[in-house]
Amino acid sequence: MDKKKKIISSIIGIIVVLLAGYFGIDLTQGSKVPKDSQLMISYMDVGQGDAAYIKVNGNDILIDAGPRSNSKELLEQLKAKNIDDFELVIATHPHEDHIGGMVDVFKEYEVKAFYSPKITHTTKTYENLVKSVKDEGLKTKELKSGMVIDLGEGAKFEVFTPQKSEYEELNDYSPIMKLSFGDTSYLFTGDAEKLAEEEALSKYKTSLDSDVIKFGHHGSSSSSSNAFIEAVSPKYGIISCAKDNKYGHPHRETLDIIKKYNIKTFRTDTDGEIILTSDGKSITFN
Repeated sequence: MDKKKKIISSIIGIIVVLLAGYFGIDLTQGSKVPKDSQLMISYMDVGQGDAAYIKVNGNDILIDAGPRSNSKELLEQLKAKNIDDFELVIATHPHEDHIGGMVDVFKEYEVKAFYSPKITHTTKTYENLVKSVKDEGLKTKELKSGMVIDLGEGAKFEVFTPQKSEYEELNDYSPIMKLSFGDTSYLFTGDAEKLAEEEALSKYKTSLDSDVIKFGHHGSSSSSSNAFIEAVSPKYGIISCAKDNKYGHPHRETLDIIKKYNIKTFRTDTDGEIILTSDGKSITFN
């Protein structure tokens, strides 16, 4: 390599490091996980709602907490996991079937960090949650497109949406976010509908590929577009819904997509709590 090329290469390297620092990206973090390290995800049975518990690298994480009416069932499932506190709690959007039970989580556990998209119009349920966050002495950290949350060796969240500051539908505030652990990956979608999916595709299409997807909006036809599922290309899928729910979730259109792409799918209405574990190379469902 001649001198001119070496100088150009050095400049490019410096720019990459500076940009990584600016966006909070850890360049030293590869896909390797420590020996004997394990990821556990519980897609919890909270009836017609959504809640997922994640344990990775000593971090206890909760994404949503289902409706208030199912708080007892949620807390029973959490207590079985011997959790002392939560390093991270995420509220995807202000609908009661996702955050109604979160107030009770704050009563039972210490929460060290709370993340949520910035909501410009809200609900009474969300206002009660915000009060619980303040009572805990926490500030809400904004979840938005481009964020990377480091979860220790070989593990991180990448946030693809929301990309705008305001939406007509509360569901579209839901973050589409990817958890990576070693060579495995897991997509969380909240109630993100096709508008949010289109946003993710427009900017992050090549990054969406994941082994497991939690289908958006309880398997509603308003989510899980053909283009989105094709980009994610999941081996496994999760649907969180109640048995014989009044919305008819999951909808036929979503079931047809699942069949088209041959996605092995688990459902809380038929399977109850769904637990998976991974060593960073393979995934096992219990």
